Amino acid sequence: MYKDALFRRIESAWGELQDALSGLSDEQMQEPGAVGEWSVRDLMAHVTTWEEEALKALPVIIVGGKLPRYASVGGIDAFNARQQEAKRHLSLDRLRLEMDATHQRLLGVLDRTAESVYAKEGRFLRRLRLDTYGHWRLHAADVRRWRKSWGL
Repeated sequence: MYKDALFRRIESAWGELQDALSGLSDEQMQEPGAVGEWSVRDLMAHVTTWEEEALKALPVIIVGGKLPRYASVGGIDAFNARQQEAKRHLSLDRLRLEMDATHQRLLGVLDRTAESVYAKEGRFLRRLRLDTYGHWRLHAADVRRWRKSWGL
């Protein structure tokens, strides 16, 4: 997969997520149950957290470094719970801004990453897919199912 193709994939998946979120009122976004017990607002915090994790991990991967294991912090579920709690104080407007800003930072890092990094399947592309576009598609589908169940 080369850089241009990857950017098209990222743009498509981000668009799917944004489409799934669009048109919801602030009240609807804060209604629990969109993804398990999470609201759409919680999902936005979650997506932002994992883009932040990608921003930390990808440069380490590029230089062949070792990443910390989530098991060392109680596992991914515990990590997700702590990150949700850390973002709980953010207003919906602030969370929207952080989500957009984090996404733009990610795109900037990816744009500045050498083409050669994208030329072969490996840790970089796998981590990018898991933390970003593959993750967004799963949660966009969750939100679409939730919307359908509410007739939205």
